[in-house]
Amino acid sequence: MSARKIDFYFNSSESLRGLARAARQIDDLQQILAKSAPPDLAKFCYVKQLRAGVLTLLADNAAIATQLKRLSVRLLASYQKQGDEVTSIRIEVQVCNSVRTTVASAEKKRLSIETIENIKNLATQLEPSPLKDALTRLATPKDLKN
Repeated sequence: MSARKIDFYFNSSESLRGLARAARQIDDLQQILAKSAPPDLAKFCYVKQLRAGVLTLLADNAAIATQLKRLSVRLLASYQKQGDEVTSIRIEVQVCNSVRTTVASAEKKRLSIETIENIKNLATQLEPSPLKDALTRLATPKDLKN
């Protein structure tokens, strides 16, 4: 079986040609966004679609959306300068999984020796209670628990 370029498959039907055109358009619009917005902002927002002149952008959170709204006039001018038929920009918040992954993969920090001693001292001053038990567990190094 000979290797074929992906364009062969995209051109094999009208629906795939339309899908390829839409994907290229979104990619082109995303490139303009990446060039027009500050880099620290552009990596947290994405082009969703362009429909009837309304460009919809997705922001990872409300803070990014607010910054995009402040830049919307400049972004609109950039898109129109490139010849795109963008008449307005709509911004939606769409939380991205990469944020959750980054937070989940953050390295756990160990308590300092001074902090552990302070927690132990506090625990010894308390009457028997769930709080005392929790503080004792917190001050016990994990490798000594088992």
